[in-house]
Amino acid sequence: MNTPRTPKSARKKPDTATPAKAVEPREKASLHPRNRHQGRYDFPALIKSTPELAKFVIINPYGKESIDFASPDAVRVFNRALLKSFYGIAHWDIPADYLCPPVPGRADYVHFLADLLASGNDGVIPRGAAVKVLDVGMGANCVYPLIGHSDYRWQFLGSEIDATAIAAARAIIQSNGLNKAIQIRQQGNRKQILLGLLESTERFDLTMCNPPFHSSLEEATRGSSRKWRALGKADPKRKLPVLNFGGQAAELWCEGGEARFVTQLIGESAQVGQQVLWFSTLVSKASNLPAIQTALKKAGALQSQVVEMSQGQKQSRFVAWTFQTPAQQQVWRERWAQNPGK
Repeated sequence: MNTPRTPKSARKKPDTATPAKAVEPREKASLHPRNRHQGRYDFPALIKSTPELAKFVIINPYGKESIDFASPDAVRVFNRALLKSFYGIAHWDIPADYLCPPVPGRADYVHFLADLLASGNDGVIPRGAAVKVLDVGMGANCVYPLIGHSDYRWQFLGSEIDATAIAAARAIIQSNGLNKAIQIRQQGNRKQILLGLLESTERFDLTMCNPPFHSSLEEATRGSSRKWRALGKADPKRKLPVLNFGGQAAELWCEGGEARFVTQLIGESAQVGQQVLWFSTLVSKASNLPAIQTALKKAGALQSQVVEMSQGQKQSRFVAWTFQTPAQQQVWRERWAQNPGK
């Protein structure tokens, strides 16, 4: 069938009299529905709660208030303002050059894990201290436990190998009076993730993990350079941070990169499979999923799923798996019912 063509005289010609305006990308449109960071940031409100943020606010190319995400100081103070305004965290700081993650994306992981628990609990999210969560490699920032406890009142144990990160996270916990809700434990063997960490009597409803994504410092640096170019920040006259969100070696890279770390995590999870209802980990590279699925099958996981997440134009995902039979999962649900949270 021939499609009628629009006469040339009726075609709209481009307007060359006025310069084209920057088209603003849709911002945070795909965050989880319960994520508190929907829509635009209210900078006047954030500055009111955290006055030091004012000096970092800029006007972006779209004429909107923002911050310079290429500035580590700006990102750190911005996170401090978000955690204070949205989660009541009065005191938050991290050492220089430690990972300073974007809070909205971290919140999404927490909310989708809540949905995972609800999917096996008649759609009801279990809340309160009865729900125990292990944050593998919590880091200095302590962001996952802060969000998870604030929104769901879950109890957290954070594991970490770095003494400086442990000290920083402990300072955040203590200064906010969260000692009963969030605990920290050092993994003494840098070659192990879960093994040698848990007490035999401990049980966790969830584990979560933000694994080191890269296989070397060089790979991490190249990734940051690509991001600066994509954001239009790669100005040769400007000294940019080597790593876009900071981070120490164990936070960003390990031998074999993400695929090797996650497959080791899966292998170790099988050895403590009866102590955890659902294991999970972020996976930054979709190309690693086939190897991860193979590792899950080899480990004997009874169920697994990949949960896709999207923050604006950024795509991410996490993989969750369990070694619990349906009957065993029912026992966990009954325990939640006996200890309902508030």
